[in-house]
Amino acid sequence: MSVMSDSAAPRATTQDEIGWRKSSYSGPHGNCVELAGLSRDHIAMRNSRDPDGPVLSCTRAEFAALVRDIKDGGLDGLML
Repeated sequence: MSVMSDSAAPRATTQDEIGWRKSSYSGPHGNCVELAGLSRDHIAMRNSRDPDGPVLSCTRAEFAALVRDIKDGGLDGLML
């Protein structure tokens, strides 16, 4: 995954045009990650509390691997 800059985006677009989606499980305080499809092969992620902040991008395969690792408990050791 990488922090996306305007020059690194898979296609030229503004944040307002991306079409961010947030989980229906998101609480009223906005503590969640928003996702957006940048292209057929890339996904963007951002903090819903900071919509103008940094955006991470990754391939769909990288994102699928991250979700699998989370479901399998591979990141449980990071939780404090």
